[in-house]
Amino acid sequence: MKNKKLRMGMVGGGLTGFIGAIHLRAAIMENRAELVCGCFSSRPEMSKESGRFYGLPDERIYDTYHEMFEKEMALPADERMEFVVIVTPNKWHFEPAMMALERGMHVVLDKPMTFSLEEAKALEQKVKDTGLELALTHVYTGYPAVKEMKARIAAGELGSVRRVYVEYPQGWLSERIELQSGNNAGWRTDPDLSGKAGCMGDIGTHAWHITEYVTGLKVEEVCAELNTFVPGRPIDDDGTAMMRMEQGVKALLAASQIASGIANGLKIRVYGEKGGLQWGHEDPNRLYLTKSGAPEQILHVGGNHSYMGMEAMWNTRTPAGHPEGFIEAFANIYRNFTLTVMARRAGEEPTPEMLDFPNARDGVRGMQFIETVVKSGWSDSEKWTKWVE
Repeated sequence: MKNKKLRMGMVGGGLTGFIGAIHLRAAIMENRAELVCGCFSSRPEMSKESGRFYGLPDERIYDTYHEMFEKEMALPADERMEFVVIVTPNKWHFEPAMMALERGMHVVLDKPMTFSLEEAKALEQKVKDTGLELALTHVYTGYPAVKEMKARIAAGELGSVRRVYVEYPQGWLSERIELQSGNNAGWRTDPDLSGKAGCMGDIGTHAWHITEYVTGLKVEEVCAELNTFVPGRPIDDDGTAMMRMEQGVKALLAASQIASGIANGLKIRVYGEKGGLQWGHEDPNRLYLTKSGAPEQILHVGGNHSYMGMEAMWNTRTPAGHPEGFIEAFANIYRNFTLTVMARRAGEEPTPEMLDFPNARDGVRGMQFIETVVKSGWSDSEKWTKWVE
């Protein structure tokens, strides 16, 4: 049956973290997926406690993801999980993702895609070889207002794009809280777990991705500066990058996790020869349009506004004035991903709207961004750096 719910497993996402529960709520929001199994923690007792909290029977709660894949594959095809959601520190993205693809299971990965660029390329090749789907949760491109921004730029409403400003300040790492327990700062500030980039890998990749997404243009060169402001921290907690993009577009990206007092201030502004568009994450249901010689317009996202384009409407659930936010944006990625899998399962071609989710190619480019910005950012001699392939 085409519309039968997809069976979902999880690696990570236990009760001690915050992002696993976000993924789970988003995945089931559209009633197209159900959680059937998982290894929710590297600690078996926490995995068991989390799985029971999520309502799973003990026999489908596993101590390791190796055990999960082995025992799930022993189940009848119509009972075992069909896709796996991986929400672990970056070091443990690659192996379970590869194990899933090798067993015919689709994958949803938190960003960045892997620990290293080499791993990302290997995953992308495996996706190509198997024909399976891999979704990467760059959540901010799931917002309806961001879809509208992308569509209006593509339609030429701003004319030729000239300049992009994108910033992503947070303040939660202003002190060295990774030395304390009870937070998620430890692995994010440990290069052995996060990879070679800290702030730029964690949130700078979001700023880069939304820039390429809304403009439809690729970054070609980067001139960056990376900083570590908190004494003793072994990885960047702040950075800035000038970016040269296709068609001569110039972009300025700033990401910081030491912006004291700021919660989650992602904002992007795009300017062309005819006007500009601005969107901010903390005011996600409004899109600001400016044009020379005209008053600023505020476009309110909502399913009852005829001025919204098809792309935004496809990803909108409520009328204007009924705000949709972070979980709904996550849910848009999951909805498009699950609809794509369902269509392919039924032997049908997914529509362009269904295919509108970050994929393995985005994941590889995200790791290339990290490589490029780190190469430029820590060098005093080599500044303008060609995109690392």
